[in-house]
Amino acid sequence: MGDIGNEGSMDFDLIIKNATIVTASEVLQPGLSIGIKNGIIVAIALFLPVGASTKVVDAEGAYVTPGGVDSHVHLHQDNAPTGDKWLTGSRSALAGGTTTILAFATQSRTQESLFPVVKEYHSRADGQSYIDYGFHLILTKPTEKILQHELKAMVDQEGITSVKLYMTYPAMKLGDGDMLEIMMQARALGVTTMIHAENSDMIDMITSRLLRNSRTLPKYHAIARPQIAESEATNRAISLSTLTSTPILIVHMSSPVAISHARKAQSKSLLPVHAETCPHYLYLLSSKLAATSVPAALAPEPHSPSHSPSHSPSHGGGEEEEEEVEDEWAGARHVCAPPLRHSTSDLQSIWDAMLNGTITTVSSDHAPSLYNSPGGKRKPLIDAAASQTVPTFAQIPNGLPGLETRLPLLFDAATNVDTPPSRRLSLPKFVELTSTNPARLYGLSGRKGTIAPGFDADITIWYPSPGHTGVAEGGLTITNDMLHHSIDYTPFEGVKVCNWPRYTILRGEVKWDRDVELREGHGRGILGSPGDGRYLKRGKGEVLVGRTGQLPPGMREGERDEWAVWATHD
Repeated sequence: MGDIGNEGSMDFDLIIKNATIVTASEVLQPGLSIGIKNGIIVAIALFLPVGASTKVVDAEGAYVTPGGVDSHVHLHQDNAPTGDKWLTGSRSALAGGTTTILAFATQSRTQESLFPVVKEYHSRADGQSYIDYGFHLILTKPTEKILQHELKAMVDQEGITSVKLYMTYPAMKLGDGDMLEIMMQARALGVTTMIHAENSDMIDMITSRLLRNSRTLPKYHAIARPQIAESEATNRAISLSTLTSTPILIVHMSSPVAISHARKAQSKSLLPVHAETCPHYLYLLSSKLAATSVPAALAPEPHSPSHSPSHSPSHGGGEEEEEEVEDEWAGARHVCAPPLRHSTSDLQSIWDAMLNGTITTVSSDHAPSLYNSPGGKRKPLIDAAASQTVPTFAQIPNGLPGLETRLPLLFDAATNVDTPPSRRLSLPKFVELTSTNPARLYGLSGRKGTIAPGFDADITIWYPSPGHTGVAEGGLTITNDMLHHSIDYTPFEGVKVCNWPRYTILRGEVKWDRDVELREGHGRGILGSPGDGRYLKRGKGEVLVGRTGQLPPGMREGERDEWAVWATHD
């Protein structure tokens, strides 16, 4: 292999040697070196000269992948007061190999303009992020002024080129009419449209009937949000997209039938319908919602709601079994929307969709709340005790932590020899789903998401093999104690993975060193600082599947032109 890039006599700031580089298209030959200057990859070659001031990181033959791009992260949100803020969330991402996150700036129903929304979220993130970041806009009140003028200003001035629309949640949901108007403007501006697809009326009807019949525990959360609610809304979102010729991305998909709608749209109709999922829909079942015990560390105070003094042994994956405390509210830790599904066949359908290309990207949807906190997952219990009412699953904050565990879980599926073939990713597919595709979808092409000259030197270096320093033979077991978020649990407690990011490099500087972490103690491996992260003004996202301009069945050529006059903007 020849040199890639033009290193000449350049004095590199950093060289990563003995690397096995993985891109979304191939695994390059082992033993390559990556030359970095001014935070940019400038050369890849079999040999690069080491200058007097050049730092060298020896990958020791390990796989080297692009820094993760997590394109669906909720940080410092008003509806999750006990959740991660930017400092702890970005710190956790860094330790898990992620170098770019896209979070949300949320418009409330009372806000008539997007400018104060974005200003507020800038103030929350500024100087608080360990890694690079950007914003999506959550639109809840699409006024004429926003549609005709402010969306364009967001693209031109802020580099915000994506919006998220909700089809459920009273405070956020939009009707079909508003969604259509937003899609028309998004299509005209080249803005990526993300959709949370669940049928709100179905969910509300089932929830009210469950509560009337005293079905109030966390386990009923999954029953209240059946798969048909997701599949109907998915089909409807695709229809709205088809009418307006708007590329969409349906987020956190969990239902086999919903996935089949997306696949049909992509393969048979060649529509630009993208699909996203999350690790919890690959690994976890709704039986988690029926849990009746928690680790002793999460136990509520004696005499508080749902506390019982009796104990039972834990069946976790650690060498020493941790004591568990009975708690009928324990399943609240696993409440998310869409909910965890019921069967292993449901999980397998999501794996199948990743392997056959239906799913375009895998994000964490990191949207956590503390469990043992009066403002978190146990808030319904506290409020009910004060008001002498019954706590219900409908009051539990939605969302799970997952920023730090996303890459290790999926890397395990790509490298663990014990992974069943039906759940085995190729290494290029791992990179495609976790770095390259999200960068392309959200306007970061040419800058993030791959290892090539001209790209930011955002790089994750793994351990060479199980049994190497840092990863014991047989892999390592995920525990919340090893993570760096501010949340008191992980839904993946006890899950084994075969590797973990050894080094995370952000724009040419090593910001996470797990060897230091293991040697000096928890948190010491974080070498970066809050404020290292830069705000990313993004370009227009790419369409990765299907093609635009298709007509709905039965519509004649030119018919759409009669009404789809794309709005002009000042």
